[in-house]
Amino acid sequence: MPTIAAQDVTLAQLKSSLGLRHVQEPEFFPEWSQLSASLSPLEVQMLDRIKANFSSLMEEPPVMENSVKMVVLAPILDMLGFYQPPFSLRTEPSIEVTTEDEGVRIRGRIDVLVLQNQLWLTVIESKRSDFSVTRAIPQTLSYLMANPQPTQPGFGLIVNGNEFLFLKATRQPAEYANSRLFSLINPGNELYQVFQVLKELRSTLEPPCSD
Repeated sequence: MPTIAAQDVTLAQLKSSLGLRHVQEPEFFPEWSQLSASLSPLEVQMLDRIKANFSSLMEEPPVMENSVKMVVLAPILDMLGFYQPPFSLRTEPSIEVTTEDEGVRIRGRIDVLVLQNQLWLTVIESKRSDFSVTRAIPQTLSYLMANPQPTQPGFGLIVNGNEFLFLKATRQPAEYANSRLFSLINPGNELYQVFQVLKELRSTLEPPCSD
């Protein structure tokens, strides 16, 4: 199998090298759309607070680096118990991304956190929170396709603070699908749905209890 650097990979390369196919059928990725997990009053209160905290940061841009993880992602992972056994977390090396805007070069980073080797959390950090989550789709898929458990599906969440996008990929056959885009600028609080999807994935990935 050819070696592709994650930071340089494109969707076209993944499709030509791995035969990766984008699946449109909703049956392939029901984990994001068929939600059975409910939210407790305390969880609703905490998620409202997280959105309010991020909204406060957005009132005085630029948003400082690491704020995405500190203000949005870290408390959600803590609420879901992802920092405790049987889950384990490791980080992958960061890569730098750049974009041009009105003649000014904007720099940012992409960090990847891994849970259970099956859930990859890709965080786009920048002095501007408007780096689109689509910038990290090829990189996240490249990690999912390198899943050491080829018979198990891998899941990804890409977040830039404001936007959230879930991915699901399988190696055999090489297929992937994405959720709809969740955003904190939409009316209401779409962190509710993001949290519910993560709850579903937590249940899917948690090892069965042994007697």
